[in-house]
Amino acid sequence: MIRTKDTQFIDEFGRTLLLRGVNLGGSTKVPFTPNGATWNRDGFYQHREVSFVGRPFPLEEADEHFTRLKAWGFDFLRFLVTWEAVEHAGPGQYDEAYLDYVRAVVEKANEYEFNLFVDPHQDVWSRFTGGDGAPGWTLEAAGLDMTRFTASGAAITHQEHGDPLPRMIWPTNYGKLANLTMWTLFFGGNDFAPALKIEGQSAQDFLQGHYIEAMRQVAARLKGLPNVVGFDSLNEPSAGMIGCDDLSQKLTLGVLQGEAPSVFEAMQLGAGLPTEVEIWKFSPSGPKLSGRKLVNSGGVSAWKDGVEPLWKAHGVWGRDENGLPVLLKPDYFARVGECKVEFYRDYFRPFVNRYAAAIRKEIPEAIIFVEGVPMEMEMAWTAEDADNVVHAIHWYDNYTLFMKSFSRLHTYDLEHERIVFGLKKSQQVRDRQIAMSMRAAQEHMGGVPTLIGEVGIPFDLNEKRAYQTGNFSVQTRAMDATMRALETNLVSFTLWNYTTDNTNERGDQWNDEDLSIFSRDQQTGSGSIHDGGRALTAVVRPYARKIPGTPLRMSFDMLSRRFEFEFEPNAEIDEPLEVFVPELQYPRGGEVQTSPGRHELVLEAQLLRFWPEQGSGPAYVRIHQRST
Repeated sequence: MIRTKDTQFIDEFGRTLLLRGVNLGGSTKVPFTPNGATWNRDGFYQHREVSFVGRPFPLEEADEHFTRLKAWGFDFLRFLVTWEAVEHAGPGQYDEAYLDYVRAVVEKANEYEFNLFVDPHQDVWSRFTGGDGAPGWTLEAAGLDMTRFTASGAAITHQEHGDPLPRMIWPTNYGKLANLTMWTLFFGGNDFAPALKIEGQSAQDFLQGHYIEAMRQVAARLKGLPNVVGFDSLNEPSAGMIGCDDLSQKLTLGVLQGEAPSVFEAMQLGAGLPTEVEIWKFSPSGPKLSGRKLVNSGGVSAWKDGVEPLWKAHGVWGRDENGLPVLLKPDYFARVGECKVEFYRDYFRPFVNRYAAAIRKEIPEAIIFVEGVPMEMEMAWTAEDADNVVHAIHWYDNYTLFMKSFSRLHTYDLEHERIVFGLKKSQQVRDRQIAMSMRAAQEHMGGVPTLIGEVGIPFDLNEKRAYQTGNFSVQTRAMDATMRALETNLVSFTLWNYTTDNTNERGDQWNDEDLSIFSRDQQTGSGSIHDGGRALTAVVRPYARKIPGTPLRMSFDMLSRRFEFEFEPNAEIDEPLEVFVPELQYPRGGEVQTSPGRHELVLEAQLLRFWPEQGSGPAYVRIHQRST
């Protein structure tokens, strides 16, 4: 049983829990049947005729994967589903076979004592806007024609662009018309698109209502399973255009790359107006303007035939006496009447509260894992909002993620927008960025627990050199740097990710991302449970998972394999400290040193239990390799 108390996760005995989990899995973003991998254009637009049964893996593979994850020390899962998987056939048409399949996989996870929370995953709205998540019919309901997005510059997709897909290009869709429009409608359609009605409802009520009901269907199917801890609210949402003070500016997710239109330019492009936009390139020192380009020279509209461009219809822009486009209301999405809007206060929090109420109709004790717009930490939460929530922010070493290159000697400091050099300083930047994420939960959310919902590294570093040489030392160092930052901050997390059908050629089957800690292509046929693992000496490491008191410090040196953990015991808790002691690191068992107390090392369970002597001050456990 996992509960929350103050800023911590606790078990039924009151022990502090440090949750160490994994996202399951990366290819859940795309259909299993037919093959929805983003490199495969075949059948892309037949979006109502798909099935996600088999994501994250065929049911007959469940024992293999859960056994492996358990051996690697994971005890917690961020379990991905998508809105599209549940309701792809049309509004209100739920895929019962998929819901049954999800129940079967979660039941199997319970057999292996995996707790989990459900992550309704999305990126930049949907597969048809360069990401994943929402069903295709949501775009059609808003009046958009997804088959025209590429020609009109409304989105970039792997399916239409083809190979090679530019590295980490998909986040640029946050600033393009399709994504901007859909998120604005989802969160603020009542205020900003009152003229748009879908089946007699406002766009906001229609979209939010169907999303929430689809996730309630998932909760209803999982009701009664003891390992379902809760639900994420929504993976990496976007504010769309809400709060934008000047539509002549760009809206990005901190990444300028490729075609980078302003919001007004994106509206013009979507209306079929050829428009010159800036072209940006992401370099080691940050984004650089590399030129300009005429986009949509063919004059293709992103809107359905006969549909007036939505934001023109609402008077955001129009044409002057010469017929040229003109921005009429540059701050249209920044105000409602005389009141300046705030995205989190006015739109996001009401949505999460509505969502939480629906989930808790089925699972009353569900923890709601809340995450805001990526790389933003201003989300406020008040006593009037839903209780029993967790701040589930994401963190990546962005230099490594975007450049697909790693050096311990430098990284990119997002806070100060500069490259930082030096081994110690680089690690301090990583440590500090995670600390800032945790501090945001204290300062803006009333001191709720933090779980880093996504964190990891790309394995296709340095032009995939490791796949030819078999040498994953760079990946191992990169993962170790990330893990050390997590340990320094004593934070719970779920690694991104474990993808069972990952390949060296196609990664996680989505937009050429390749962050899975497992791949069939790394299997050698040895029969070892570790076969197929990537950078395991950094991933599979000792850690304190159940602490009868307050954790103070944890560290693991990957080279010497020395583990240290300190905590302040709570005299009211009689249960022991539990430490995962991986056979991978200590094949002959480790040498254990402790402060006063008694301990037992159970090798077959990879578990150290320690009962500290009460009244002797802070307690510690140290583990190192046996000398012989």
